[in-house]
Amino acid sequence: MRQFGRRSARGAAALLVALLATAGCAPVVAPQPPQVPPPQPTASRPPIPPLETPGAVVGVASVIDGDTIDIHGQRIRLHGIDAPESGQLCELNGKPWRCGQSSANALADHIGRRTVTCEPRTHDRYGRLVAACSVAGTSISAWMVLEGWAVAYRRYSQDFIADEATARAAKRGIWRSTFIMPWEWRAQRRGGGAVASLPRSPSATSQNHRAGCDIKGNINSKGDRIYHVPGSRYYESTLIDTARGKR
Repeated sequence: MRQFGRRSARGAAALLVALLATAGCAPVVAPQPPQVPPPQPTASRPPIPPLETPGAVVGVASVIDGDTIDIHGQRIRLHGIDAPESGQLCELNGKPWRCGQSSANALADHIGRRTVTCEPRTHDRYGRLVAACSVAGTSISAWMVLEGWAVAYRRYSQDFIADEATARAAKRGIWRSTFIMPWEWRAQRRGGGAVASLPRSPSATSQNHRAGCDIKGNINSKGDRIYHVPGSRYYESTLIDTARGKR
Protein backbone atom coordinates (compact mmCIF):
# COMPACT_ATOMS: atom_id res chain seq x y z
CA MET A 1 0.00 0.00 0.00
CA ARG A 2 2.85 2.36 0.86
CA GLN A 3 4.60 1.71 -2.44
CA PHE A 4 1.39 2.30 -4.26
CA GLY A 5 0.98 5.63 -2.42
CA ARG A 6 4.50 6.81 -3.38
CA ARG A 7 3.97 5.83 -6.99
CA SER A 8 0.63 7.65 -7.02
CA ALA A 9 2.33 10.87 -5.69
CA ARG A 10 5.05 10.68 -8.29
CA GLY A 11 2.57 10.09 -11.02
CA ALA A 12 0.45 13.02 -9.91
CA ALA A 13 3.46 15.33 -9.98
CA ALA A 14 4.51 14.14 -13.40
CA LEU A 15 0.95 14.54 -14.67
CA LEU A 16 0.87 18.13 -13.33
CA VAL A 17 4.10 19.05 -15.09
CA ALA A 18 2.84 17.55 -18.34
CA LEU A 19 -0.43 19.47 -18.12
CA LEU A 20 1.40 22.76 -17.48
CA ALA A 21 3.71 22.23 -20.41
CA THR A 22 0.73 21.39 -22.64
CA ALA A 23 -1.00 24.63 -21.59
CA GLY A 24 2.13 26.70 -22.46
CA CYS A 25 2.94 27.54 -18.89
CA ALA A 26 6.43 27.49 -17.45
CA PRO A 27 7.57 27.36 -13.88
CA VAL A 28 7.89 30.82 -12.27
CA VAL A 29 11.53 31.86 -11.94
CA ALA A 30 12.55 34.55 -9.47
CA PRO A 31 13.88 37.71 -11.28
CA GLN A 32 17.68 38.23 -11.22
CA PRO A 33 19.07 41.60 -10.10
CA PRO A 34 20.50 43.72 -12.98
CA GLN A 35 24.18 43.24 -13.65
CA VAL A 36 26.19 46.37 -12.76
CA PRO A 37 29.48 46.63 -14.68
CA PRO A 38 32.53 46.99 -12.46
CA PRO A 39 33.92 50.57 -12.20
CA GLN A 40 36.56 51.35 -14.79
CA PRO A 41 39.81 52.83 -13.48
CA THR A 42 40.12 56.53 -14.35
CA ALA A 43 43.31 57.95 -15.76
CA SER A 44 45.28 59.91 -13.14
CA ARG A 45 45.54 63.64 -13.84
CA PRO A 46 48.99 65.21 -13.94
CA PRO A 47 49.73 67.42 -10.90
CA ILE A 48 49.24 71.16 -11.39
CA PRO A 49 52.63 72.86 -11.29
CA PRO A 50 53.03 75.60 -8.66
CA LEU A 51 52.96 79.20 -9.81
CA GLU A 52 56.41 80.55 -10.56
CA THR A 53 57.32 83.47 -8.32
CA PRO A 54 60.50 85.47 -8.48
CA GLY A 55 62.94 84.23 -5.87
CA ALA A 56 66.47 84.76 -4.73
CA VAL A 57 69.36 84.55 -7.16
CA VAL A 58 72.00 82.30 -5.62
CA GLY A 59 75.44 81.29 -6.82
CA VAL A 60 79.09 82.16 -7.16
CA ALA A 61 79.43 85.76 -8.36
CA SER A 62 81.75 87.51 -10.77
CA VAL A 63 82.54 91.14 -9.99
CA ILE A 64 81.86 93.72 -12.71
CA ASP A 65 82.70 96.80 -10.64
CA GLY A 66 82.35 98.00 -7.08
CA ASP A 67 78.55 97.90 -7.08
CA THR A 68 77.70 95.35 -9.78
CA ILE A 69 78.07 91.56 -9.88
CA ASP A 70 77.06 88.74 -12.21
CA ILE A 71 75.51 85.42 -11.18
CA HIS A 72 74.69 82.78 -13.80
CA GLY A 73 74.82 85.42 -16.53
CA GLN A 74 72.45 87.80 -14.73
CA ARG A 75 73.78 91.30 -14.07
CA ILE A 76 72.89 92.49 -10.55
CA ARG A 77 73.23 96.01 -9.14
CA LEU A 78 73.86 96.08 -5.38
CA HIS A 79 71.01 97.79 -3.58
CA GLY A 80 71.51 101.18 -1.93
CA ILE A 81 75.14 101.92 -2.78
CA ASP A 82 77.22 103.63 -5.46
CA ALA A 83 80.90 102.88 -6.07
CA PRO A 84 83.54 104.60 -8.21
CA GLU A 85 83.30 103.60 -11.86
CA SER A 86 85.89 101.21 -13.27
CA GLY A 87 87.60 103.97 -15.24
CA GLN A 88 87.36 106.57 -12.49
CA LEU A 89 90.50 108.00 -10.90
CA CYS A 90 90.88 109.57 -7.50
CA GLU A 91 93.83 111.44 -6.02
CA LEU A 92 95.83 109.87 -3.20
CA ASN A 93 98.89 111.57 -1.73
CA GLY A 94 99.00 113.89 -4.73
CA LYS A 95 99.08 111.05 -7.26
CA PRO A 96 96.49 109.43 -9.54
CA TRP A 97 94.85 106.42 -7.92
CA ARG A 98 92.60 103.93 -9.66
CA CYS A 99 89.96 104.03 -6.97
CA GLY A 100 87.33 102.40 -9.20
CA GLN A 101 89.55 99.42 -9.82
CA SER A 102 90.49 99.24 -6.13
CA SER A 103 86.81 99.21 -5.18
CA ALA A 104 86.10 96.31 -7.56
CA ASN A 105 89.14 94.40 -6.26
CA ALA A 106 88.01 94.87 -2.67
CA LEU A 107 84.58 93.48 -3.53
CA ALA A 108 86.10 90.50 -5.35
CA ASP A 109 88.39 89.73 -2.39
CA HIS A 110 85.47 89.97 0.05
CA ILE A 111 83.21 87.64 -1.93
CA GLY A 112 85.85 85.20 -3.15
CA ARG A 113 84.32 81.93 -4.32
CA ARG A 114 81.67 81.93 -1.62
CA THR A 115 77.99 81.58 -2.43
CA VAL A 116 76.17 84.88 -2.82
CA THR A 117 72.42 85.23 -2.18
CA CYS A 118 70.57 88.15 -3.78
CA GLU A 119 66.99 89.09 -2.88
CA PRO A 120 65.42 91.11 -5.75
CA ARG A 121 64.20 94.62 -4.98
CA THR A 122 63.54 96.25 -8.37
CA HIS A 123 65.10 96.92 -11.79
CA ASP A 124 67.05 100.00 -12.74
CA ARG A 125 66.53 102.03 -15.90
CA TYR A 126 69.01 99.84 -17.76
CA GLY A 127 67.00 96.72 -16.98
CA ARG A 128 69.46 95.37 -14.45
CA LEU A 129 68.18 93.60 -11.37
CA VAL A 130 68.68 95.62 -8.19
CA ALA A 131 69.00 93.29 -5.22
CA ALA A 132 70.03 93.12 -1.57
CA CYS A 133 72.92 90.66 -1.72
CA SER A 134 74.65 88.88 1.12
CA VAL A 135 77.44 86.41 1.70
CA ALA A 136 77.57 84.23 4.82
CA GLY A 137 74.53 86.14 6.07
CA THR A 138 76.24 89.55 5.89
CA SER A 139 75.05 92.38 3.64
CA ILE A 140 77.55 93.04 0.86
CA SER A 141 76.31 96.61 0.42
CA ALA A 142 76.80 97.37 4.10
CA TRP A 143 80.32 95.91 4.03
CA MET A 144 81.32 97.93 0.95
CA VAL A 145 80.12 101.21 2.49
CA LEU A 146 81.51 100.46 5.95
CA GLU A 147 84.93 99.69 4.49
CA GLY A 148 84.86 102.89 2.44
CA TRP A 149 84.75 101.29 -1.01
CA ALA A 150 81.29 102.64 -1.85
CA VAL A 151 79.01 105.42 -0.67
CA ALA A 152 75.38 105.43 0.40
CA TYR A 153 73.21 106.05 -2.68
CA ARG A 154 70.78 108.39 -0.91
CA ARG A 155 68.66 108.94 -3.98
CA TYR A 156 67.38 105.36 -3.72
CA SER A 157 68.00 104.26 -0.14
CA GLN A 158 68.72 105.57 3.34
CA ASP A 159 69.94 102.20 4.61
CA PHE A 160 73.69 102.81 4.68
CA ILE A 161 74.10 106.44 5.78
CA ALA A 162 75.37 105.46 9.24
CA ASP A 163 77.89 103.02 7.71
CA GLU A 164 79.14 105.78 5.41
CA ALA A 165 79.61 108.16 8.35
CA THR A 166 81.69 105.53 10.15
CA ALA A 167 83.91 104.93 7.10
CA ARG A 168 84.30 108.65 6.48
CA ALA A 169 85.34 109.34 10.08
CA ALA A 170 87.90 106.52 9.94
CA LYS A 171 89.13 107.59 6.46
CA ARG A 172 88.71 104.12 5.05
CA GLY A 173 88.89 103.24 1.38
CA ILE A 174 88.15 106.16 -0.93
CA TRP A 175 87.60 108.49 2.04
CA ARG A 176 91.38 108.81 2.44
CA SER A 177 91.56 110.33 -1.04
CA THR A 178 90.21 113.26 -3.00
CA PHE A 179 87.42 112.06 -5.27
CA ILE A 180 84.36 112.99 -7.26
CA MET A 181 81.16 111.23 -6.25
CA PRO A 182 80.38 108.43 -8.74
CA TRP A 183 77.06 109.98 -9.84
CA GLU A 184 78.79 113.31 -10.49
CA TRP A 185 81.48 111.57 -12.52
CA ARG A 186 78.82 109.86 -14.65
CA ALA A 187 76.84 113.10 -15.05
CA GLN A 188 79.91 114.89 -16.40
CA ARG A 189 80.55 112.10 -18.87
CA ARG A 190 76.89 112.00 -20.00
CA GLY A 191 76.95 115.75 -20.47
CA GLY A 192 79.34 115.35 -23.39
CA GLY A 193 82.07 117.39 -21.77
CA ALA A 194 85.49 116.12 -20.86
CA VAL A 195 85.54 114.33 -17.53
CA ALA A 196 88.50 115.32 -15.46
CA SER A 197 90.58 112.24 -14.76
CA LEU A 198 91.41 113.76 -11.39
CA PRO A 199 89.51 116.33 -9.35
CA ARG A 200 91.40 119.62 -9.35
CA SER A 201 90.38 120.18 -5.75
CA PRO A 202 88.75 118.00 -3.11
CA SER A 203 85.26 117.05 -4.26
CA ALA A 204 82.69 119.51 -3.03
CA THR A 205 80.36 116.59 -2.49
CA SER A 206 82.93 114.72 -0.43
CA GLN A 207 83.59 117.91 1.56
CA ASN A 208 79.88 118.23 2.26
CA HIS A 209 79.76 114.60 3.34
CA ARG A 210 82.64 115.12 5.71
CA ALA A 211 80.79 118.03 7.27
CA GLY A 212 77.61 115.96 7.49
CA CYS A 213 75.77 118.15 4.97
CA ASP A 214 74.14 116.67 1.86
CA ILE A 215 72.56 119.86 0.46
CA LYS A 216 74.15 121.47 -2.60
CA GLY A 217 73.88 125.17 -3.36
CA ASN A 218 74.72 127.24 -6.42
CA ILE A 219 74.15 130.74 -7.77
CA ASN A 220 72.30 131.38 -11.04
CA SER A 221 72.96 134.14 -13.59
CA LYS A 222 70.70 136.53 -11.65
CA GLY A 223 72.64 136.04 -8.46
CA ASP A 224 69.91 133.96 -6.81
CA ARG A 225 71.04 131.22 -4.45
CA ILE A 226 69.49 127.86 -5.31
CA TYR A 227 69.61 124.82 -3.07
CA HIS A 228 69.29 121.18 -4.09
CA VAL A 229 68.51 118.35 -1.67
CA PRO A 230 69.35 114.68 -2.32
CA GLY A 231 66.81 113.11 -4.65
CA SER A 232 65.76 116.36 -6.28
CA ARG A 233 65.76 116.72 -10.06
CA TYR A 234 69.07 118.57 -10.49
CA TYR A 235 70.92 117.28 -7.44
CA GLU A 236 73.27 114.86 -9.22
CA SER A 237 74.00 117.14 -12.15
CA THR A 238 74.76 120.18 -9.97
CA LEU A 239 78.51 120.78 -9.82
CA ILE A 240 79.96 122.98 -7.12
CA ASP A 241 82.43 125.78 -7.79
CA THR A 242 83.57 127.05 -4.40
CA ALA A 243 85.46 129.93 -6.02
CA ARG A 244 82.09 131.44 -6.96
CA GLY A 245 80.70 131.11 -3.46
CA LYS A 246 78.84 127.83 -4.08
CA ARG A 247 78.54 125.27 -1.31
